[in-house]
Amino acid sequence: NANAKPVAAAPSKEALFEMDKKANEAFVKGDGAHFEAMLSDKFVSYDSGGHMGKAEMVKMAGGMKCDVKSWSLDEPQMIPIDQDTYATVYKATFDGTCGGDKIPSPTRALSVWTRNGDKWVGAFHAETLIADAKNPPKMPPPPPPSEKKEDAKTATDANVDALMAVEKSGWEAWKARDAKKLEEITMKTLGFIGPFGDYTGNQADTIKAWTGGPCEIKCVNLSDASTTMLSPTVAILNFKGAADGTCDGQKLQTLWGTNVYVKDGGNWKLAAGIERPAA
Repeated sequence: NANAKPVAAAPSKEALFEMDKKANEAFVKGDGAHFEAMLSDKFVSYDSGGHMGKAEMVKMAGGMKCDVKSWSLDEPQMIPIDQDTYATVYKATFDGTCGGDKIPSPTRALSVWTRNGDKWVGAFHAETLIADAKNPPKMPPPPPPSEKKEDAKTATDANVDALMAVEKSGWEAWKARDAKKLEEITMKTLGFIGPFGDYTGNQADTIKAWTGGPCEIKCVNLSDASTTMLSPTVAILNFKGAADGTCDGQKLQTLWGTNVYVKDGGNWKLAAGIERPAA
């Protein structure tokens, strides 16, 4: 068909990782034009509950003043979400400052990429510090949200409610060490970054980490949910999660979670996610 529009081929881990590298380089250089070209119109990032879209990200990156002595990205992984959506995970190490503040390092990052015609574009990005859970770092104060919180609800309440119902069932299953339930609501290719930068790259390892730890949980509570729909079958859910209890003798911190869900057989299932300690 001569009128058919070109479609981007399925990506390789190396190709997407190279795009992550170029994005980090552009950020350090304050190159907003790079982000204008590489981000999806549906791009979203969440920081301590604040919501940032493409325009805000381009503006922030373009105005960034960084002084970086050295930086590197390592340990790349790729997570398939569906045929039009993939995620990458990597470790980032920086020695320098941006906006006068020391760049958090090392971190584990999650990027989500979606197919847009003949190219792949960025739809989401987040990072969490790699740290010792028994000696967590003091979190910097969150930046002021760039948009009103209600503006972050780009999906219908029905989608928010449906995704939160699955998420809550997962937290209850974690509390009960119910591996069978967790298996039902996650993809086999699940990749997950914990709140201290630990990464598990498949369903089995992730569920083992969730259910095998020395945790004693009394109750869980989820709130502050917002959802961005990348497509009718792929959604990003952001929320605050709290649990009353301990893991390995340490009192549990409240977390911000951002999870990527995909419709599988008519049901929403967790495909990738990242947790960050709340400030």
